[in-house]
Amino acid sequence: MRIGLAQINTTVGDLAGNRRLILDSYRQLVAQGAALVVFPELAVCGYPPRDLLFKRGFVTDVEQTMREIAAEIGDVPALIGTVKANESGQGRACFNAAAFCHMGSIRNTAGKCLLPTYDVFDEDRYFTAAPHPTIIEFGGRRIGVTLCEDIWAHPMVPTRHLYNGLDPVGWLACQGIDLLVNLSASPWHHGKGSVRQTLVQDAARKCGCPAVYCNSVGGNDELIFDGRSLMCDDRGHVLAGLAAFNEELALIECPPSVAMPPAVTSPLLHPSFAQGEMTDIFDALVLGVRDYARKTGFKKALLGLSGGIDSALTAVIAAEAMGRENVIGVSLPSAISSRHSLDDALALARNLGLEYHTVTITGVVAAAETTLAPLFAGRSRDITEENIQARARGLLLMAMSNKFGALLLTTGNKSELAVGYCTLYGDMCGGLAVISDIFKTQVYALSRWINRDREIIPQNSITKVPSAELRPNQTDQDSLPPYDQLDAILRGYVEGGLSRRDLVAQGFPAEVVEDIARKVDLSEYKRRQAAPGLKVTPLAFGVGRRIPIVQKYVS
Repeated sequence: MRIGLAQINTTVGDLAGNRRLILDSYRQLVAQGAALVVFPELAVCGYPPRDLLFKRGFVTDVEQTMREIAAEIGDVPALIGTVKANESGQGRACFNAAAFCHMGSIRNTAGKCLLPTYDVFDEDRYFTAAPHPTIIEFGGRRIGVTLCEDIWAHPMVPTRHLYNGLDPVGWLACQGIDLLVNLSASPWHHGKGSVRQTLVQDAARKCGCPAVYCNSVGGNDELIFDGRSLMCDDRGHVLAGLAAFNEELALIECPPSVAMPPAVTSPLLHPSFAQGEMTDIFDALVLGVRDYARKTGFKKALLGLSGGIDSALTAVIAAEAMGRENVIGVSLPSAISSRHSLDDALALARNLGLEYHTVTITGVVAAAETTLAPLFAGRSRDITEENIQARARGLLLMAMSNKFGALLLTTGNKSELAVGYCTLYGDMCGGLAVISDIFKTQVYALSRWINRDREIIPQNSITKVPSAELRPNQTDQDSLPPYDQLDAILRGYVEGGLSRRDLVAQGFPAEVVEDIARKVDLSEYKRRQAAPGLKVTPLAFGVGRRIPIVQKYVS
C-alpha cells in the first residue's frame, strides 16, 4: 500500500487557500500512485485557530469547506485534519477531528482524545475530547486514526499524567489494527524531533503494525512547525523521514504488519530530517520570519543596525527569509555612538547587500531634552536621558515602517528581554521579535556558525565588548553579570522554574541570583507589551509563560 504524506504549510483561517493547497497536494500524490493520502492536524483551518473557534460561523464555514474538499476526493481516500461540530449538547462546541474522505463524501470522522493544556496549548478551551480513537476499515486493513497528542501518553513524556491513565495507542493495540496513522500539528523547539520519532517508533511496536506520522510545516504567529513527517514499520524501524522546515509531498510504500528483514528497511531520509542544532535553529527562525511576513502581507522588512551582534544576526535571518533586496537596514547614530559601531553596521549591510541608510537621532534627542528641560530642572541626568535615545530610534523606525510598509523587526535577545535590559517604546518597538527566544550565548554560537565559511557578520561585532551605547564607555556588564553566567541562571529560573535558593545551592553567587531574579520579576510588564517572538526553546516568553504582572510571590 502506497501512502502519500502531504506535509503542507497552511495558514490559520485561510479556508479557501487551504482548500486549494489540500486538493492540489492530493491530486499530485494520487497521480504518483498513492492509495491513501494523509494530511496534518487541522489542515482545513490551520493550527492553532485559537479563539477563531468562538466566532459565530467559523466552525460552520470550516465544515462547509471540508465538504467541498471531500466532494473532490475520488477513489483514493484521504485523511484530513479538520473541525467538527459537537451536536451532543455536552461539552465544548466542537471536536478536533480527522475526516476520512472517499468517493466524494466524508465517510467517517475520528476525534482527538487527548487535549493538551500545557505550554502553548489550550485545546481543552475549545474542543471536546473523543472517548477513544477511531478505527477505519479500508482496503482490507484496519486503520487506527490518532491526532497529535494521542501518541504522547508515553512513559517518557512528563505530561502524560494529565490524562488520568488514558492511552489511545494502548487502546488501539488491544483492538488490533493493521496501520496506525497520526495527523499532527506539533510546534517545534530544539530537541523535540528525537522525542517525536521515539513516540512514533514505540507506537508502531506497541500496536504491532506500521505507523505513519504526518506533521504540519510553517510558521503561524510565534509557533514554528518543522514537518519531519515519518513512517515506521511494525518493529519501529524508520522507513522514511521528510524534510525539516519545508513542505514536501512524499509517496512511501507501507509494508505489511509483519517484521521485514533489516536489509529491506534502510530508511529514505531527507538530508534535513536529522541535522545539526545550529542549522535547525537558523532554519526555524528563517521560516518563522518568512511566514510571519508572507501570511500578514508584508513584502519588506526593516531593522535598525547598531553594529552589534544582535542586530547583525537578525539582519542575516531577515535577508535569508525575505531576500536581501527586501530588507532595509538603518543606522541611527547618536552623539555617543562609536566609530566602530557605524563601520560594523555598514560592513554588515555591504556583506548582505542590503538597502542601507544612516539617520542621525541627535536632533530628535536634543529636541526632546529641550522640551523636557523645564520639567527636569534641578534633577541630575540618569537612565531617563539614555532611554530618550532608544525611544528616538523607535520613533524614527516606526515612522519608516509606516511610510515604506515594511515589517519592523526587533533585535533583542532572550537574555535582555528576561532581565528588562531593553527600552519599552524604544528598541522594543516592532512587529516581530526574531531572536527573543535566543539567549545571548546562543546568539554568539549562531553568529560563529553563520561565519563558518566566510565572514558575513563582521568579526568585530562578534569579538567586541557588547554595549547599548546609551552613555559614554557603557558595557552590558556594567549592569549584568557575564553572559555565560547570566544565561545559566536564566535557564534555571525562567525555563526550569528553580527558586533563588535552588540556584544558590547549585553554586551561583547569592547576590547575583537575587539581582537577576528580581530583574526578571520586575520586567514582566515590559514583556507583556513586547512584539510576538519566535519560539525555539521549550519555554518561551509569551503565550507559553503566563506570569502575573501584579504579584508579590518571591521564590
